[in-house]
Amino acid sequence: MKHTLLILIIVFAFLTPGKAQFFRMNRDSINQLNRQDHQLMMQKLGIKEPLRPGPSGNPNDANAANSDESKANTYTTLPDPLVFNNGTPVTTPEDWDKRKEEIRELFDREMYGRLPENIPSVTWKIVQVKDTLEGKYPVSIKTVKGIVDNSSYPNISVTIDLTVVTPSQGKGPVPVIMEFGWNFPAGFRMPAQDGPSWKEQLLEQGWGYAILVPTSFQADFGAGLREGIIGLVNKGEPRKPDDWGSLRAWAWGASKAMDYFETDNDVDEKRVGIEGLSRYGKAALVAMAYEPRIAIGFIGSSGAGGAKILRRTFGEQVENLAASGEYHWFAPNFIKYAGPLTPNDLPVDAHELIALCAPRPVFISVGSPSVEGNWIDGKGMFVAAIHAGPVYKLLGKNDMGIEEMPPQETNCSEGDIAFRQHGGGHTTGPNWPYFIEFAKRYFNKDKSH
Repeated sequence: MKHTLLILIIVFAFLTPGKAQFFRMNRDSINQLNRQDHQLMMQKLGIKEPLRPGPSGNPNDANAANSDESKANTYTTLPDPLVFNNGTPVTTPEDWDKRKEEIRELFDREMYGRLPENIPSVTWKIVQVKDTLEGKYPVSIKTVKGIVDNSSYPNISVTIDLTVVTPSQGKGPVPVIMEFGWNFPAGFRMPAQDGPSWKEQLLEQGWGYAILVPTSFQADFGAGLREGIIGLVNKGEPRKPDDWGSLRAWAWGASKAMDYFETDNDVDEKRVGIEGLSRYGKAALVAMAYEPRIAIGFIGSSGAGGAKILRRTFGEQVENLAASGEYHWFAPNFIKYAGPLTPNDLPVDAHELIALCAPRPVFISVGSPSVEGNWIDGKGMFVAAIHAGPVYKLLGKNDMGIEEMPPQETNCSEGDIAFRQHGGGHTTGPNWPYFIEFAKRYFNKDKSH
């Protein structure tokens, strides 16, 4: 846990929001601009009263988030993914094709924001190719840049940073797991760990990996919404109520990476997965839900705004997400669910985001509540996975096959939705071997081409 906290502190100190001017600002200035933009969004929504404050993540605070399971289920119903908006039941896969567009529209309008129609094109360039070793495995590392056409607004430049690593002795195109990752500063070294890294575990299978840096094309704070890909499309102007937030923008970047993979002879574009942790776990799930070319998802500790049921009163709440520190992840419309509306007024919830991934396999990962803490709400993600199950079954796939939260470190991977709560902290590390075994079931079966 100590190593995880150290990594997070260093990472947040070196976030790289593209060419944004915010490098030159101190944290107080950024927070002030965040609050100003947040207030502007509230004005656009006609919200005059203060929002409800979110609970504290510190269990010792007077307003600590609830961690008592007996007090968590303050909701009575969830939106049904298998019922059309007009009340008609969804009974066939063809019905689902229509119903999922209704669900996407609700997520677009009320939560993650719409993908603009006028997003500029991206030109991919291989900047460097290097042969080296990853552990004991010979690899080829491609440094790739996605240059976004900014001719419509030259004041903002946007570049997507992508690194693609494949076995140098590979035979033909290989499966690749793409991680939403970080641009670490020069000379940075991760703390030592026991056993092979996740990268080495993938290479042992003869697979490759890629690292996509979300903050290279959209900053992770509200003041950055006038920059990056969102700012470029809006020509530096504020967002509209249903405009996309950072999570949807990061997911767009994953789609653009899929465009690149289709041109790379070392990558089997039919066997590309996505992985992310925490806010990047949220982004990985959003990317999986919206990009049908992504074959499998490894969703790490995504919590509220990701795989957790938002209606549950446990851990992080909608009020936290809608405040000035995190609102930029979402469409401005989402703010209203922290006042005057409530999470129970949301027309969608996390189980439907998971359902949008169907029939493709998804592995949901979370850490121990005694190590990672209760903020993430592992039970809330498990419940969401259960309620996504009927959609998988409708499409001829398998749900998790269980309905009671299993003991920690139980690997629930018999179905096409998998869930495992490991004994560690805020990391996907202990679950990588289990995810790889889960993915082998699909990747090894689909090697025919």
